[in-house]
Amino acid sequence: MNYAPALELALKKFRACFLEDIKQYSGYSLKGDRFQIDFLGQQLEVEYPSGKFLPQPSTAAEPPVFMQILILHYLADTTKTVRSGRLISFKDLSGGNIYIEPFNKRAVLPLARLFGDAPRRLLEVAALIGGKEAAYGDAAVIIDVFPRIPVTLILWGSDEEFAASANILFDASAARILPTEDYAVLASCLVAALKRLAA
Repeated sequence: MNYAPALELALKKFRACFLEDIKQYSGYSLKGDRFQIDFLGQQLEVEYPSGKFLPQPSTAAEPPVFMQILILHYLADTTKTVRSGRLISFKDLSGGNIYIEPFNKRAVLPLARLFGDAPRRLLEVAALIGGKEAAYGDAAVIIDVFPRIPVTLILWGSDEEFAASANILFDASAARILPTEDYAVLASCLVAALKRLAA
């Protein structure tokens, strides 16, 4: 897939933002002209206004382009949002019903396969990236993928009658921060990170 046009657009939006606005609304700290970002356990610096990604340590691999676009979209959102405490599904996001099949295929089903035989294992692995236990299903965690975007992962373990199942929910404020398709990318990045940590 050619991400070049999407990356260029994301960079344009990022560069159009004021540095102080990004600092105020993103929740990330600033060191010189670089935002200090911990994205699912990966330490990154994003330079302003270039939008250049600098992995930490410098010998680490640069994040894939789709991840860079996602992070730039988040940084470029300078609207004031407050967590509502109300959970919504991906289908509740604008146009989410259009993307629900790839969302399930890329994130929900892999999550169920990864931890379905041992749901409590999710709690151990998610804790490595700041996950906090929640009272849903057989096991559930809330992970702040971005400072303003908590994601709730819920698992129901497999048994003799039923296969494992899962759900991924967002705070209702999510719709005001990122476009719907970004949440499909975000969720798949999150599950991929958990898989890496569980290995």
